[in-house]
Amino acid sequence: VIVFGWQAWHKYQNNQSQGASVLYQQLLETTLTPDGKPDAARVTDLAGKLNSEFGGTAYAQYGNLFVAKVAVDTGKLDDAAAQLKAVADKPANPTLGEVARQRLAQVLAAQNKADEALKLLDGDADKAFLATREELKGDLLVQLGRVDEAHAAYQKAKAALSDEAAVGGLQIKLDDLAKGDA
Repeated sequence: VIVFGWQAWHKYQNNQSQGASVLYQQLLETTLTPDGKPDAARVTDLAGKLNSEFGGTAYAQYGNLFVAKVAVDTGKLDDAAAQLKAVADKPANPTLGEVARQRLAQVLAAQNKADEALKLLDGDADKAFLATREELKGDLLVQLGRVDEAHAAYQKAKAALSDEAAVGGLQIKLDDLAKGDA
């Protein structure tokens, strides 16, 4: 009985994963339109199904991230913030939580809520996300006019990157701060 129960549980989980995968694939395929822009109503419908049938799974949360992207692309920042907050509050895994937090901070910055965005980024970040988090903090601090703190954040971001990776946009931001162009 235990063996059959165990096998049934694994079969159920596998079926759930496959079902979520199919819905997520359909969600991604909404971008396969002649103009490359997803059908917002279809995106919302598929994401709703993902959340209702497979809520809390990584697929459902990836769906929320996709819905947030579509909302940003269509100028619906409040909708995007709601989707991202849902993932950030109860992430399926730490990586999804960090991605959602950073994207939510960017949306909040676009809504002129840089202070709120900075609070969202308080605390420690996984080493893999340290550079992007610190660069985002620097951008938010520049938006708030706190140039010295922004410079320190950009320096932390640069230190977290390899020399080759640190020569792009981050170096330009540091140079702009040094010139006073921020």
